[in-house]
Amino acid sequence: MKKKRGTFGAVFSYAAECKGKLALAVILAILSVGCGVLPYIAVYKIINLFFESQASMQTVMPWVGVCAAGYTAQRILFSFATYSSHMAAYNILEHIRNLLTEKLVRMPLGTVMGKTAGEWKSTIVDRVESMELPLAHMIPEGISNLVLPVFVIAYLFSINWKIALAAMICVPVGAAVYAMMMKNFNSQYENYMKSSNYVNSVMVEYTEGIEVIKAFNQSSSSYKKYSSAVEDFKNYTLDWYKSTWGLMNLGGAILPSTLLGVLPAGVLLYVSGGFTPAELTLAVILSLSIVAPVSWFTTAVNQFKQVQYAVRDVETVLSLPELPQAEKEAEIKGSEVQLKNVHFAYTEDGEKVLHGINLTLPQKKFTALVGPSGGGKSTVAKLIARFWDVNEGTITVGGADIRNIPLKQLSQQISYVAQDNFLFNCSLFENIRIGKPDATDEEVMEAAKAAQCEEFISRLPQGWETPAGEAGGKLSGGERQRIAIARAILKNAPIVVLDEATAFTDPENEAQLQKSITELTAGKTLLVIAHRLSTIQNADKIVVLEKGEIVAEGGHSELLERSPIYKNMWNAHIGARAWQAGTQGKEQRADV
Repeated sequence: MKKKRGTFGAVFSYAAECKGKLALAVILAILSVGCGVLPYIAVYKIINLFFESQASMQTVMPWVGVCAAGYTAQRILFSFATYSSHMAAYNILEHIRNLLTEKLVRMPLGTVMGKTAGEWKSTIVDRVESMELPLAHMIPEGISNLVLPVFVIAYLFSINWKIALAAMICVPVGAAVYAMMMKNFNSQYENYMKSSNYVNSVMVEYTEGIEVIKAFNQSSSSYKKYSSAVEDFKNYTLDWYKSTWGLMNLGGAILPSTLLGVLPAGVLLYVSGGFTPAELTLAVILSLSIVAPVSWFTTAVNQFKQVQYAVRDVETVLSLPELPQAEKEAEIKGSEVQLKNVHFAYTEDGEKVLHGINLTLPQKKFTALVGPSGGGKSTVAKLIARFWDVNEGTITVGGADIRNIPLKQLSQQISYVAQDNFLFNCSLFENIRIGKPDATDEEVMEAAKAAQCEEFISRLPQGWETPAGEAGGKLSGGERQRIAIARAILKNAPIVVLDEATAFTDPENEAQLQKSITELTAGKTLLVIAHRLSTIQNADKIVVLEKGEIVAEGGHSELLERSPIYKNMWNAHIGARAWQAGTQGKEQRADV
């Protein structure tokens, strides 16, 4: 069983190489505290000189120099301490984010898609970012604010134990008030984080769905889910604040009030002859010096909680199950794909979507998968690409079980093109190069030409350097698909899976897209999932899938004769094409 780590132990384990920077920050912070005490000692010496009538330019100025030197050294050392801690903090954040993104790649697709984009953004961006301020400041400031009060109290004990206790009296009283305030802190903070996560997720959903919201005239106030989430978050935050503000202000008033104990105790000691005027003055000054450090710890509690919850969310993600990874490359003979008695459900207790699928994709042949929506066609495609692992049965590529093929090696064997491929917000040229990162510019150009991309790219103001926009939003559906196909052509994998690759294509782009698909699939083992049956009627084999089971397979003419499902789908497709042709004819006549 894995031993549970402390909050900062977990953080530091993510970036062991930063321990040197953090250790340096601690050492510099301690030295800065030592230098920061020098001005207090110098002031005491100067005051003592005046009380003893020995003050002069020659006797006072050296101590003034000590004050200036101590303060200057304190600020310089503390600056370097915070610089070192900031460098360590940013390195730790970088490392944690890299761990999270690498984890996403190794997890089953269903696990990743089980969370919304807002939830992932909350963990990878917001939660991790919330560690920066505490990590960068809690280390040097925490050390300083801990060491200084300890030093001051120890020094006061060396002068007089009574005055030392008087300086500390506000601490237990103030701590008791804060303890009352924080008795429900953990549960309240937990609910606060849940509310924050939810409103974050809804905000991302709102921005991603802004096109629909605008189309249906749903403003932020009328879009109830968004407005309710924001309102609930505001109300919870305010209610929490109202329930604690009284005790918080009382504790904030008591905790820094060191003079409430030191001043009366010091005066009594002076009157009784136990204190000199210089010692009384020094005791008052030193007691004031611990006000800021003691107050700092009240804010540090919230910062610590931020780190604690961030670490919890990060650890939760990093502990999620991964797809088992083979350690050494498998021997792959050819590009035939076989599914043998494959059963699959998206969750352990969920309903099965595939029931005993037995399917062979012959090497360098064209296999089409058709059927009613929800029948499991896309699930088959994604299982071949190993986005998930099957519950029962096996899938083999070139005779090797894909579970025994390292993901990198399997990826080299399969090009997967979906109906809505994601484009990154970088140049179109770089979006294509993703298919083969080490490709030359000439290879990228050739792939783009084969995918019929040159025609529309040449019309763009920035040409190849045109940014694709957020998720490829600056391009039409057909243009995005041709970029995705160019990416797959550049990859040049022996197996090609097209999952509804022409689903969103308009008639004007369909001919160009078909040309690019022809270039992509030449000489490859090809699986096509399509709802436009005209695009697959020349397939070597057509497989009909319904409710997770294969109900028929064969050629186009054969299935028209003996498969009612396929015949109905074909008739519906022909009818839709006839309607579309008729509509276009009317539009043309109207134009005339």
